[in-house]
Amino acid sequence: MGRNLTINLDEGVIRKAKFLAAKRGISVSALLRSEILRLVEEDEAYMAAREAARGRLARGSSMGGGPFPKREELYDRG
Repeated sequence: MGRNLTINLDEGVIRKAKFLAAKRGISVSALLRSEILRLVEEDEAYMAAREAARGRLARGSSMGGGPFPKREELYDRG
């Protein structure tokens, strides 16, 4: 088991948390633990996706086509 964490909440929030936990058939501690774990996992997934996207941007990708025409070729008034 992990370490303990103490938090302070308003009475109304505590009452609602107890009700919500009871509806789920778990303790308030288990409710908070699962929500904190979910938030941490979401953040880790976001950070991993961000790093992967940065890697793809750094490598670049071919969009097809050939080299750009020179300015003179575009505006040939010959």
